[in-house]
Amino acid sequence: MKSTGIVRKLDELGRITLPIELRRTLGVEERDALEIFVEEDRIILKKYEPADIFNGTKDELFDYCGKKVSKKSITELAKLAGIIE
Repeated sequence: MKSTGIVRKLDELGRITLPIELRRTLGVEERDALEIFVEEDRIILKKYEPADIFNGTKDELFDYCGKKVSKKSITELAKLAGIIE
């Protein structure tokens, strides 16, 4: 882990502001979704990338009922259902 030397305080609602230099460097834009992970005593923020709900792949995604599903999963489900061979 690399220290940036940047320190921020939480506001009364528990929020912090990410400095513009960090956002530009990491490609985080206004309104981008961030995932939050906890590892021991660390809080890790990662830019959210949607993935297939069945296998976690990020290729050829379709939105179905608010969920991301890959073309591969759709094909496998169609085979399982006997719709295609």
